[in-house]
Amino acid sequence: MKTIAETRNFWLLIVLGGLVTAAGLGAAHTMEVHGHVITGMDNSIVWGLPHVFAIFMIVAASGVLNVASIGSVFGQPAYKPRAPLSGLLSIALLAGGLMVLMLDLGRPERVIVAATHYNFTSVFAWNVFLYSGMVAIVAVYLWTMFERRFNAWSKPAGIAALVWRFVLTTGTGSIFGFLVARQAYQSSLLAPLFIVLSFGWGLAVFLVVQAAMYRWNDRHLPPETQRRLARLLGVFIAASLYLVAVYHLTNLYFERQAGFAAFILRDGGVFPVLFWGGYVLLGSVLPMVLLFHPRLQGERATLWAALLVVLGAFAWLFVFIIGGQAYPLDIFPGHVVSSAFGDGQVAAYRPTAPEWLLGIGGLGAAFLLTTIGVRALDFMPQDDLPVAKH
Repeated sequence: MKTIAETRNFWLLIVLGGLVTAAGLGAAHTMEVHGHVITGMDNSIVWGLPHVFAIFMIVAASGVLNVASIGSVFGQPAYKPRAPLSGLLSIALLAGGLMVLMLDLGRPERVIVAATHYNFTSVFAWNVFLYSGMVAIVAVYLWTMFERRFNAWSKPAGIAALVWRFVLTTGTGSIFGFLVARQAYQSSLLAPLFIVLSFGWGLAVFLVVQAAMYRWNDRHLPPETQRRLARLLGVFIAASLYLVAVYHLTNLYFERQAGFAAFILRDGGVFPVLFWGGYVLLGSVLPMVLLFHPRLQGERATLWAALLVVLGAFAWLFVFIIGGQAYPLDIFPGHVVSSAFGDGQVAAYRPTAPEWLLGIGGLGAAFLLTTIGVRALDFMPQDDLPVAKH
């Protein structure tokens, strides 16, 4: 039985999540009525801050399933109690990310066209199947976990989810990798890079949500499980940092990409600051120190490391998505091109309030779905933990 206080707190969370989601929907409506002229986007920066939020949630939705995969597919007992929460977060994050993505396109009602007319030469058409298939597979996966009659099918469903999320994240990275019109992208490294980034981002989100749930229920993780999760997050951060370094070193190696690499790493104003300070230092190096330093390890250090990874993810995506569009196009290599449009100039971008509200509204939608799901079904990891004493 839920106590009166727990019920009251649940409805407070629902109201909070509903208000944040409503603010996002209101911002989308404002942009629909007045047009994208009220945003910081223009003909150069066509994917703005909402896309940063959307891509983060979609990529994290794939990575958060790692926890379920390690438990169900690879048979690690410490991760099995966390598999249901992992699946719920995957669906919630994907829903929140797709909400932002569709509402930011300017004509969200035209999703009907995308769902009924397919151009299979476009990676965007592939993602219509990848996203809907992901939700369906994870829903079946959760069903096999909760319904005892189908527990034997949990591992096959987990394998299907594992394979599908690899394909989904490959598709997300390929959206940029196949975009030859932007010098920042068009790299075959982006598909594996997004896969590895999803591991760290997804696990970081999971650790933050799990910490909130345990705090809410006045519980603590078993020390060994906490150390395992912390080490795993540290490994994912190191792997992500390595592949990001390889991506930029590859750009530096090719003469035609050297200008863009210098723009992101040194000359691009806010972009080098966000890359080196936001992603490398605060989002990667400091979390690894918190996770691996013997004097700093613990629940609190792991939570701070996870929060920093999430902030670092937003910093990296802002540099990657916005910076990649801000850098001037080299339409005719080896030739000087000039026009009244501003060729050869770095595009300026400053996100406005509607963009912030829409992006945060997507997070609110994911929060709302997670809160309702946790309340409706038993997604709390069961470690047979005693109530913490204070």
